[in-house]
This record gives sequence, structure tokens and C-alpha cells, in this order.
Amino acid sequence: MGLYIETHIRADLDEVWARTQDPGRHQRWDLRFTEIRHLPRADGEPQRFRYATRVLPFLTVRGTGVAAGEKERPDGTRTSALRFASPHPLSLIAEGSGYWRYVPDAHGVRFLTGYDYRPRWGAPGALADRLLFRPLMGWATAWSFDRLRLWLERGITPERALAHWLAELTARALVLALCLSALDRGPLPLADSMAFLCPLLLVLGVFLALFTAPLATTPAARRCRRAPAGRARAPRLLKTLEEHG
Repeated sequence: MGLYIETHIRADLDEVWARTQDPGRHQRWDLRFTEIRHLPRADGEPQRFRYATRVLPFLTVRGTGVAAGEKERPDGTRTSALRFASPHPLSLIAEGSGYWRYVPDAHGVRFLTGYDYRPRWGAPGALADRLLFRPLMGWATAWSFDRLRLWLERGITPERALAHWLAELTARALVLALCLSALDRGPLPLADSMAFLCPLLLVLGVFLALFTAPLATTPAARRCRRAPAGRARAPRLLKTLEEHG
């Protein structure tokens, strides 16, 4: 698969499953989706769904997909797989597929995903995907996984987590802007014995604004693993969805 994201959540397996498989809960923590809605299905058939992503205030990209899950596996793990596609001409993603794996251990659940997609718009679309869109999708997935972790481990709702992230981002931007502005204006009128400290303090402020770790209550993509420890294989369940894609 093209993208791989993994996090560890100190929570019960059933609760992780519920907050990721229920569309109403899923759309709350996953930055990639504005709306997810299950469609009616017959017994024994995979679950079809519709999704929407608001790219801009005036632009919403919609698509459809099919999903299936294995809640009871002999090794105690769980798996869900999906195939998806968007006919919207402004959607860079034409079609794709992916999976979620839930691997319980003594301290919680390893929750991981692997997915890939085919971009549209030919060579320009492939270039835009490689340089911008795919890294952005990887970041958004990892950030969302950490927001889910905060919800399950600390009880921080996805809405509060987003507010924490925006507040911290704003604070860092303000510190960075003030420090860069002060550096551009030159040294402050301090005593000679203290003047040499000004540039150092301003540079330190820039460093702290850019590179310090996020607060523990703020979602951060950096907390997630972005490559598998070994060889990652798509589940066989994914192949069963090909005829329903």
C-alpha cells in the first residue's frame, strides 16, 4: 500500500472498534472526511457508504465506497477493508482501497492503516500527488489517528482537540512573528552588558516556536509511525471487495 500509519491506543479493543466503525463517530475524528453515511444493505452483502470532504467553503467533494470487516479472527485481531471512488472532476483521487487492522496487546491496541489510490488528471495529477497531496494525506491521517487516541485515552473530544491544535498553532505563529519582527528591527536599546543576549533570545524563541513538541493534549502527526516495522501486507479481505467495487 502507498501510505502506512500506525498508532498505539491504551484503550479497550471494543471501544476502538466502535469509534472507528460507526460513521457518526468516525467523521468526528477523521480530518479527511466531513460526512460519512452508510447505505442500506442486504444480509451478507458488504456495507456500502457515501462520503464527503469539504475542501473549501464552497467546494465539497463526494464519493462512494464499499467496506467489510472481520470482528472475530482466530488470532484475536480485527480487520476492516474498503474500496472507494469519487466521480467528482475536481477530486484528485479517482479510486483507491485500504484497510484498518486492530492488534490488541497487553497495554491496549495497535491501530494501523495502509491505503493507496489512483490520482486523476494524468501526468500533472501524478506530479501534484507526489509533491503535495500524498504527503498531505499522510499527515492528515496521522494527525487524525492521534486525535482518536486522545479521545479514547484522555477523554478529549475531537472538537476540543481541534480547538487545542488551533490555539497552539496560533500561539506558535504569534511568537514566531514577534521574534522575526524583532530580529528585523535590530537590537533593543538595552545596557551594553545585556545587548548581546537579545539576538540569542530571539533565535531561541524562533526555535521553540518551530521545533518544540506539541502539548500532550494537542493532536500531532509526529506521534504516529509512518512506516511498518516489517513487510506490510494487505488483508485477503480486501480482495473479496473487488467484485463489489
